[in-house]
Amino acid sequence: MSDSDWTDAIVGERMAVDQEFSSEVRNSPFSNQEWGLIMTAASFEIADADDPETARIVPNTTKVAGIMPEVEKMSEGMDAPGSAAGQGGDDGVFSSVKKRLGIGGDDDGTERLEDAEALLERYAGALQEHLEETGRWEQVRIAYQE
Repeated sequence: MSDSDWTDAIVGERMAVDQEFSSEVRNSPFSNQEWGLIMTAASFEIADADDPETARIVPNTTKVAGIMPEVEKMSEGMDAPGSAAGQGGDDGVFSSVKKRLGIGGDDDGTERLEDAEALLERYAGALQEHLEETGRWEQVRIAYQE
């Protein structure tokens, strides 16, 4: 089964997980818009689909690194003076200036990429857990193999 076929078959479940996962996103270093962009670059697979004991949903993040510059642009825009983030109690403008000066944070975006990949891993786990709780996991796992 192609990636889109099996994921298209669980659209309703993904929508439910998206809603449940929104608190994870709020507690992450990404805005909802940044997360949405990250999700467009990620796809999901079922590793070890032929083994019911070890099968698990895993993110394919090979395209995520390619969109991280766009994610960074979104972040920089939110740190601009006058933006919601720039007016907040945190260090929005100062954070942006520190990044540009190479003080604090990382210049190459490696940390943000790792954060994105880790959040995608947690999302995959939440999706699988949801499918198991709703009794759809076995059906999806088998369908993935076809």
